[in-house]
Amino acid sequence: MGSSPFDAWITNDPEVTSLLAREWERQTTTLQLIASENFASPAVMAATGSILTNKYAEGYPGRRYYGGNQVVDEVEELARHRLTSLFGADHANVQPHSGANANVAVYQALLEPGDTILAMRLDQGGHLTHGSPASITSKWWNFVSYGVTPRSDDPAHPGELIDFDNVRELAHAHRPKMILAGATAYARIIDPAPFREIADEVGALLMFDSAHVAGLIAGGSHPNPVPFSDVVSFTTHKTLRGPRGGAILCREEFAKKIDSAVFPGQQGGPLEHAIAAKAVSFKEASLPSFATYTNQIVANSKAFAAALGAEGFRNVSGGTENHMVLLDLRQFDEELTGKVAQEVLDRAGITTNRNTIPDDPRSPFITSGLRVGTAAQTTAGMKEREFAAIAAMMARALRHRDDDAEIVQVRSDVAALCADFNPYGSFTKL
Repeated sequence: MGSSPFDAWITNDPEVTSLLAREWERQTTTLQLIASENFASPAVMAATGSILTNKYAEGYPGRRYYGGNQVVDEVEELARHRLTSLFGADHANVQPHSGANANVAVYQALLEPGDTILAMRLDQGGHLTHGSPASITSKWWNFVSYGVTPRSDDPAHPGELIDFDNVRELAHAHRPKMILAGATAYARIIDPAPFREIADEVGALLMFDSAHVAGLIAGGSHPNPVPFSDVVSFTTHKTLRGPRGGAILCREEFAKKIDSAVFPGQQGGPLEHAIAAKAVSFKEASLPSFATYTNQIVANSKAFAAALGAEGFRNVSGGTENHMVLLDLRQFDEELTGKVAQEVLDRAGITTNRNTIPDDPRSPFITSGLRVGTAAQTTAGMKEREFAAIAAMMARALRHRDDDAEIVQVRSDVAALCADFNPYGSFTKL
């Protein structure tokens, strides 16, 4: 069984050590294709597990409610400075524990209960915090949802793109206090410029949730929404390849409200060990090698989408321009659901997640779609050739999903591929 270089720290707890070793083996011998995941660098992981975990630091640098914060003040200031420099923003808050926390803090800071937010439909690519009935966001604020254009059989204009005519029409009809751009299952570039134009027409604030594409923005592989937006939120652990957490960027005029909403409005003591790890990831993202990495992510996604299309899967919106591919499984096999596909691929050593697609006739628990991403295995060093091979392995597993011997063979082929691309042997190459 494999083991990580960090296991020695907890050898006095064999049960946890064993679990960590098993997870190390799972991550390094199977394919990680969940678009929300990545492999953080050893430096990021070391900072996350550092001595800063011991320090309580309620408040902000220079304005703490506890003593002994001389060092963590410098850590947090470093993270904030690196982040504003990376994205060209006026102000940064690096304390949110997650992207969901960051989004709710923004709403709390800039809106009153009951205010209207125009955001992307959940079943067409939006996030739970964009107004899902299951989220607290829908209980405090009034969400109106825009969607994507209808699917077309014209290969040159396949549809399923953000419908800006619909955005404009709804904005003028409902006069939202805020327009929210950004998605969790949308494989195309999200242009911030038309959102800014529409927001100005109706006097709305513009928020851009860049949770999925923050790393692509930092690397220059996606347009930067900061110059167009009043506030930008994101997670640090997806394409940005940092620790699990969130962050907020905003114009200077909103800085005090944003900071107050995060603390004391939402959270108590910040996780300064995570903030140190965020600072590490922001520096990594500023290096020329990171731009090379994000460009490879997009190249890999395009190759992956093409190979999956050749295997009979339908690419929602006709393709991809970012780190993810959203698949409609019905063209491949009308009876195959996202739930079954995810479970079969898990058995074959390929980690994915089921996902709704636009106008999905199945429930969010079953789905007709599958979402896959290229960020993690690009970190491991894989390129277009490997993603074409992965597409073929996925198709084999799903075509022979009732054949245990074939699933075992695919898993063996997956392990052989992963043996050549260990993510923790690849960071020196990036």
